[in-house]
Amino acid sequence: MKYQAGEEFFQRLPLVLAGPILKHTQPESVTVWLALKQACQVELKVYHTINDGEVLGNCLLQGERSTVALGKYLHVVAVTARSPVGHCLISDTIYGYDLQLTVANQTPQTLQQALCSNSYPTVNISYFEHQKPTFTLPPSRLEDLQIVHSSCRKPHGSGLDALPILDYLIEASANQTQRRPHQLFLTGDQIYGDDVADPSLWVATTLGDALLGWEEQLPVGGTYCTPKELPPGERAKVVTNEAGLTAGLHHKSKKVASHLLSLGEYYATYLLTWSPVCWPIAFPKGHQVKRDRRAIQNWNRAVRNLRQFIYTLGKVRRALANIPTYTIFDDHDVSDDWNLNQAWCLRVLGRPLGRRVVQNALLAYTLFQAWGNTPGQFTEGQSGEKLLAAVQAWSAEQGKDPKADRAIARYLGMPPSDPHTGLPMLVRDGSVFVLARHPEALSWNYIVQSNCHEVIVLDTRTRRGYPAEQKAIAPPMLLCPQAFKQQLVLPLRQIAQETQIQATFVIAPTNVFGSQVIDWVHHWHLQQEKVFSTDVGDAWNINVEALAKFLNTLFEQRQQVIILSGDIHYSFAARLSYARTDSQLRSVLVQLTSSALKNEEPLTRLIHTRIKDWLLAEKLRYWIGWVNPANMVEISDKKLHHDTFTAKRYPSSQLRQRQRLTDPDWYCVLEWIIRQTAQASGCTPDISSFIAPWKRAENTKRRYLQPLMFWKSRWFQEGREVVGLNNLSLVQFELPSSSSSYQVIQDSYWFSCWHPTQIVYSRFATELTPNQSLLGNFKF
Repeated sequence: MKYQAGEEFFQRLPLVLAGPILKHTQPESVTVWLALKQACQVELKVYHTINDGEVLGNCLLQGERSTVALGKYLHVVAVTARSPVGHCLISDTIYGYDLQLTVANQTPQTLQQALCSNSYPTVNISYFEHQKPTFTLPPSRLEDLQIVHSSCRKPHGSGLDALPILDYLIEASANQTQRRPHQLFLTGDQIYGDDVADPSLWVATTLGDALLGWEEQLPVGGTYCTPKELPPGERAKVVTNEAGLTAGLHHKSKKVASHLLSLGEYYATYLLTWSPVCWPIAFPKGHQVKRDRRAIQNWNRAVRNLRQFIYTLGKVRRALANIPTYTIFDDHDVSDDWNLNQAWCLRVLGRPLGRRVVQNALLAYTLFQAWGNTPGQFTEGQSGEKLLAAVQAWSAEQGKDPKADRAIARYLGMPPSDPHTGLPMLVRDGSVFVLARHPEALSWNYIVQSNCHEVIVLDTRTRRGYPAEQKAIAPPMLLCPQAFKQQLVLPLRQIAQETQIQATFVIAPTNVFGSQVIDWVHHWHLQQEKVFSTDVGDAWNINVEALAKFLNTLFEQRQQVIILSGDIHYSFAARLSYARTDSQLRSVLVQLTSSALKNEEPLTRLIHTRIKDWLLAEKLRYWIGWVNPANMVEISDKKLHHDTFTAKRYPSSQLRQRQRLTDPDWYCVLEWIIRQTAQASGCTPDISSFIAPWKRAENTKRRYLQPLMFWKSRWFQEGREVVGLNNLSLVQFELPSSSSSYQVIQDSYWFSCWHPTQIVYSRFATELTPNQSLLGNFKF
């Protein structure tokens, strides 16, 4: 059975294939992204509303832009609206927007018209009767700010997709500017290039070729293959041996058996992740496409998970149209372990297929995510606009224009290849090597500001520093020295001079601090040189010199910092209290982690319960550190007196110039925040709209067994440290009447596994001040 995606297929589809997605939004401008099946001139208008969003008022901002032709049936655009007379949007007000789409020689269509076709007669993209998407800017008061974040959304992953919960949160407060979510940050793994289900690739390969209108020639074994010549479930050897990708090492070949390779497949995956439009009505049964019994079972299981995922895509689409959405990549947006260490870079980027896959993935990320994050980079004369022109030229020549290919690589920041060895070129930055990049390359990091907060989004994938004097598998600095200056030091100084910010957020896609057990595992794997099996080097705290520099840099400019992270497939909160030994300076860092939207695993389900409390409860952790050179050492909690400090572990290389443990410049302590008892969400939604009918039928059959499944009981599920089921987190602030300091709160929403299924949330709350009592444990 073959997935049909020809001309007749596209004729049945609406003009809009994916979107609209509301992107970078500020008082002076609003950007909206969407993907279309035809070239269009797109006009965006932003309106004032009255009666709390119920009625559209005057047009305040407007703008237009032509789509970019990525292929025969794929045209994308991020259109930005501005005021011709200097109007600015303000806080605490609801705004609406509409799009007018004009295909050559045809009557212009409104957004609502462009969303519908005979196959999709009704599409609801609004929370109001006027059927227009709406949004509100961040408020003027910090205690009214509502930020949503999460990461890791794998379509065939286990459990219910948590991103549709955002639709429920917006719908419940759509007309309330102070309660409605103001911004969404997706902090990595918005798509998965590796670990793709066979049925997903079955769709993506055919759809991708159809979208382009041509088949990409992939360099394999000294010749070329088309994507269809590398069928689902049969790509492991090509991916590992030809491309050099590492996700399939250590007996994990199944993870790469259906790895995305072609540009069309990456394009298609974005459409399939954000919109129900291009999915097939039905999938073949496992026995129709597979012969092996286990392969048949895996296919049918993946199809069941995908059908549940597709069922709620309408909710996801509506939510993303009604909240400013910001994203940053992590490794799976390209492939597992992307740029993990120098060994990975040499292994993958030194091979034609590996380099092609990375470039394809990064180009797709640019067009489907980064363009809307930083629309200023894609204006006239900027690198982004030059990239768009090169993409159109490359696609028009069906991937056979070497000049356009070189231009794409240049603007994406792909490192040039050494003409003698074919390996990627590295340049020295202090004590580390960095992948070389062209001066005109796009920047992936960016900053979002409002009247009450700032969000600094870090690129910790393409600007890594690989230790020059160590093995190629050595854990990197997630930011090389130059990147530290560009992404943290200069922005923090500039913002502090220009504005009075109440709250500083830093998006660090991988965790700054994590479970101590995971740290032990990483150190053990590093000793065994099995770094690719557990992403050794992706967490900040595996390279303590880089971590020390990160903390020093933050606390030189801010006394309160909130880190938003994802990556690890469970949610938690932790507070780091920091103090200098030569002053009364006290600072605090609160890390809020939210993961996964859809990728819960047996292990995360286990640590979600009380078992983690009983067996692997997190303990207080202590460090002492230095400023120049930056370094830190973890200290035994039993040996905190200054003349008897005992380091838990540190190779001699960690202490440059043999810094004495008795002369630290600063010290800190980390505590995990208790997860409070799960609460039912305030306004009970219709849970049937989140669970597909066939899934509800399965749940009904099993409910009689619920008393026997004690592990699904509410009592057993009330763990005290993490949320290990699929979840979405809402961050907010409270200012207690008896206190002058804010309390930061993360409510992690998840689907209960006890009957009946409902949306609940677990709260993590902590003061945004250092814990003076714990800092007092250090005796200087």
